[in-house]
Amino acid sequence: MKLRRLKLLLIVILVIITNLSAQMDTAKWIPKPKYPVLEELEKELEQERAAQDSITAQIRNRQELDAEKEKEEAQKFIADFSNIQKPESPESFKTYFAFPPVAQYQSGMCWCFSTSSFLESELYRIHKKEIKLSELHTIYYEYVEKARRYIRERGKSEFGEGSESNAVFRIMKQYGAVPAEVYTGLINGKTRHNHTALFEEMMKYLQYCNENDFWDEKAALESIKIILNKHIGEPPTTFRFNGKQYTPQKFLKKVLKLRPDDYVEFMSTSSIPFYIKGVFDVPDNWWLDSNYYNLPLDEWYGIIKKALESGYTICIGGDVSEAGYVGLEDAGFIPSFDIPQEYINQDSREFRIQNKTTGDDHGIHMIGYTKIGDFDWYLIKDSARSSRHGKFFGNYFYREDYVKLKMLGFSIHKDVVKDILKKFD
Repeated sequence: MKLRRLKLLLIVILVIITNLSAQMDTAKWIPKPKYPVLEELEKELEQERAAQDSITAQIRNRQELDAEKEKEEAQKFIADFSNIQKPESPESFKTYFAFPPVAQYQSGMCWCFSTSSFLESELYRIHKKEIKLSELHTIYYEYVEKARRYIRERGKSEFGEGSESNAVFRIMKQYGAVPAEVYTGLINGKTRHNHTALFEEMMKYLQYCNENDFWDEKAALESIKIILNKHIGEPPTTFRFNGKQYTPQKFLKKVLKLRPDDYVEFMSTSSIPFYIKGVFDVPDNWWLDSNYYNLPLDEWYGIIKKALESGYTICIGGDVSEAGYVGLEDAGFIPSFDIPQEYINQDSREFRIQNKTTGDDHGIHMIGYTKIGDFDWYLIKDSARSSRHGKFFGNYFYREDYVKLKMLGFSIHKDVVKDILKKFD
């Protein structure tokens, strides 16, 4: 009896399940519906956009052509050299040893090119050795040190392409030096420097560190070195020179025998007292070096003249953006419409420094001296493009007024200034 009831119950349950299954929804695949009206509207929009893009392209093309034409027709206000008595050629100067000028091309390496040239002249003056130094060895490690400070200062330190002459002495003390023949910074068949991509990539990485509060110094510097290696190659840790094996430090000590501490820097600004040392207040002094000896203008200029008259060269930097600074003329002077000669003094110099019309634009190497009429003239070895606009590839002639008004600071061997340095004791 119980078994019959159980069977009957199961039959009822199966009937209920069957009825429920018949009532449940099911799914299937069908072709995707088309919406002709929407498709027509999308095509119309594409056509409108294509028409707009075509118009925009035409406008952009016209703008580019206009910009090129404007560039072609651009004029620059410069001084008239017709009545300026200037040296006829580099042969007009009493000169000292220097290798031929080297172009820095698309880079901000003037500070290193000029100072390396200065040290090459010093090497010849002191030891009678002719060795072309690698600028890029210094450049490589200067970028490493800039990045280090940027990370340590949490993004509040200057990171640019420029630097100062004494950066070369500082880097050599820490990392040594190598001859140009073993490290050029030119890889993958390149023959000219172009650091645009290099600097952009390093800057983007450091900005990333800043934006993401990433301050792991070791990791950051490893990344900076990867970028540097990619663009200019990795400097050698050992190399052969004249048949012997050297490290960069050993090469500096045993072959060059130059002592970086033998070189000192001078400036002339009334913003701080004279006869004290202070900070050279420009962005390229990114490590805020405060060892610049500050002198009145007459004494500051007197060192330059004394040095070039007595067998020394000078590495100097300052402003190269004046109407009297003309590459086509191979010369720089201060025209009277800017300021008459008799008004060039400490105050007129300082006025231009403070209102930013004199800036720390460029580093160059003074390698010769002459006098024409009432003026001293200086032969300049220059790595910038404007020095290749005239007749004398890589050379400029600076008149003394340009030096007094527009040059800011210089590096020199301390033997030239022994008496001056006593005033700072």
